[in-house]
Amino acid sequence: MRARRNLVTTAGLLGVAALLLAGCAEDPAESPGKGAPSGGKAQITLTVGVFGAFGLQEAGLYDAYTAQNPGIRIEQTSIERNENYYPQLLTHLGTGSGLADIQAVEVNNIAEITATQADKLVDLGKAPGVDKAAYLPWKWAQGTASAAKGGVTVGLGTDIGPQGICYRKDLFEAAGLPTDRAAVGALWAGDWNKYLEAGKAYKAKAGEGKAFVDSASGVMAAVTGSSAQRFYDERGKVVYKTNPAVRGAFDLAAAFATEGLSARLQQFTPAWDQGFANGSFATVSCPAWMLGYIQDKAGPAGKDKWDVAQAPKPSNWGGSFLVVPKAGKHAEEAAKLAAWLTAPAQQARLFEKRGSFPSASAAYGLPSVSGAKHDYFGGAPIGEIFARAAEGVPVAAVGPKDLVIAQNLADIGMLQVDQKGRSPQEGWEAAVKAIDNALDR
Repeated sequence: MRARRNLVTTAGLLGVAALLLAGCAEDPAESPGKGAPSGGKAQITLTVGVFGAFGLQEAGLYDAYTAQNPGIRIEQTSIERNENYYPQLLTHLGTGSGLADIQAVEVNNIAEITATQADKLVDLGKAPGVDKAAYLPWKWAQGTASAAKGGVTVGLGTDIGPQGICYRKDLFEAAGLPTDRAAVGALWAGDWNKYLEAGKAYKAKAGEGKAFVDSASGVMAAVTGSSAQRFYDERGKVVYKTNPAVRGAFDLAAAFATEGLSARLQQFTPAWDQGFANGSFATVSCPAWMLGYIQDKAGPAGKDKWDVAQAPKPSNWGGSFLVVPKAGKHAEEAAKLAAWLTAPAQQARLFEKRGSFPSASAAYGLPSVSGAKHDYFGGAPIGEIFARAAEGVPVAAVGPKDLVIAQNLADIGMLQVDQKGRSPQEGWEAAVKAIDNALDR
C-alpha cells in the first residue's frame, strides 16, 4: 500500500520514498564536481534512480559515501510518483538501456521484479558487506527470487512501515477508556477482534456519531498485513478468494462500518486530512512514516493529544528496495554502494534524519533507533514500539498483483460498505468481480 504514501509530500513526513530513472552513467572523464578526488576529475559516476522523497540524498548519505570514497561521484535523478516511475523502469529493464546504476523499487512492485526481472539484476546477497542476518527475514524474503528463478537476492531493503495504532488521548479519556499507551495497547493485545470490542466500548460512552476509526479500509489493510498468507500462496497462485485470513479481514473491517464505528473517510483525501485536526475519529492504524503526516495535518493543537500504542498484531504498510541492473556501466561499484546505503548504520541515520524506519533489524540496537522518542506523540518511544512490530511481521508471499487486489478490496469492496451502506457480502462480491476482471487482462 505504499503507493498511497507517495501522495504524501509534506516535509515533516516519516519515511516517504524518492525518485527516477536516470540515463546510463556518464563518461567518468567528463565528470568533475562533488566527490571528485583532489585531482579534479571523478573516476566513476554512479547514478541512482528513485521516486518520491526517498531521503537518501536528503539525509546526506551520498555525501558521506563520496567522502569515504573520493573516486566516486553520485548523481540522483527522480520522478515524483511511482505510478510514472515504475512503468519506465520495466521498459528500461526490457531494453537493457536507459537504466541508472542503482534503481529503487517500491514494495508493491518487488514481487513482479523478482519473478520476471531477476536475471537482469545483480545478486546483491553476494555483494561485499551484505549480511543476511542483519535484515528482517520477511524483508529479505521479499527481495529474493524463488528457487525456480535461482533464489538470488536482487533487492536490498531500505525502509519499512511497521504499524501501531495512533489514538487521541483526549477522546479516549472522554469515553472513559485508558489513555496510557501501555494500557491502551493492552485493550486489544494479540487480537484484532478486541480492537473491534474496544470500538464498541468507545461508542457506548462517546455516543452516536463519534467514530472510533478513520475508515474500514484502513482496518482491513492492517489486519490483512498481519497474516502469514494473504493474496498469494508460496507457489505464486492467487488465493485471496479462498484464503480465510483475507475474507476474515474483510468481514472484521466491515463490522466497523456496520456497527457505526467508522468515520467513513477515504484515506489521503482532504476530508481525511481534516479529520486529524478535527477529532473526527479516535484511532487510526499508523505505520511509522505516518506519524509525520499526522503531525502536519493535526497541527500544533494536536500535540500531546495524539499518542501511539502497539497494534493488536504486527503488521507492515510500506517500504522499498534498491536493485542493481546488470546492464549498468558500473555494476560492481553500484553493488557496493547499494550495500552501504542499506547497511544498518546508514539505515539508522536515515531514520534519525528522515524518519524512515530501518528494515535492517541490526539497526534496532543503535541509540538513534532504540532511544528514539516522538515529542509530538507525548514522548512515545517510537524506536521501541515500531521495532517490536517490525520483528513480529510474518514472512508472507507477495505476488505481482498484490496492489491490484488490495486496492480493489478497499476502493471497490470496502468503500461500498463503508460509504454506501452496502452489505459486506455485496461489497465482497463487487471487489471479487473487479479483481478477476483486472487479473484476466
